[in-house]
Amino acid sequence: MKNLQGIIRKNTNNVLNQWDKLGYVANNLANYNTRGYKGVRFEQMLKEDGYLTGALRTDMSQGSIQVTSNPYDIAINGQGYIPVFSKTGEVAYTRDGALKQGKDGYLVTSDDWIVGNGIKIPSNCHRFVIKGNGDVYAYEKTQSKGQKIGNIPLVRFANPEGLELTDMNKMTPTDESGEPILVKEHNCIVQNNLENSNIDIMDSVGDMLRLNASMLASTRMMKVVDDMYNKSINIRE
Repeated sequence: MKNLQGIIRKNTNNVLNQWDKLGYVANNLANYNTRGYKGVRFEQMLKEDGYLTGALRTDMSQGSIQVTSNPYDIAINGQGYIPVFSKTGEVAYTRDGALKQGKDGYLVTSDDWIVGNGIKIPSNCHRFVIKGNGDVYAYEKTQSKGQKIGNIPLVRFANPEGLELTDMNKMTPTDESGEPILVKEHNCIVQNNLENSNIDIMDSVGDMLRLNASMLASTRMMKVVDDMYNKSINIRE
């Protein structure tokens, strides 16, 4: 009976781990169209006692960069995050560069968080240009000389996998990620473009099929063991 109980425990452990992993795969698929989203994977490990455990890992690889021809759109080509501030003073970091001009003229995120220290687009601005280093220049006329009106800062973290994902595709630092480090010289910001998520649909669908097969096998094994239990209990001398 001890061996049968061990089989049940290990199969239950396997199903629960596979279920957790399936949840992360499904979440990745749900965020396929989320700008700058980084996929999360659940890596399984076999412990010395034969039971499964897992650890979360974030895939920090670059997503593809898509041309949008929208001057408010920016992509980060390389490592780093843009600091943004809420109206209540909260600070977060994002790679989602789908920006817009707020009611007061400042560059803001899609949910109205202020970008950097506040970059106000002049009302008489004919056009504005965002350089690779984040400098923003406004032009009153087609042939006029540009005036620098601000800079979109870029920060990096010693351990970006340690960042915590919050609402609206924003990240907040933790003890594991460390504090943000300002990048003073770079050429990573690309105007008129957006970074897509780094989710591979085919890989994610393949993971879901494998997980589904594994859970079915485990549940069938538990059914077999349950039948063996019932037969052993009903044995008559």
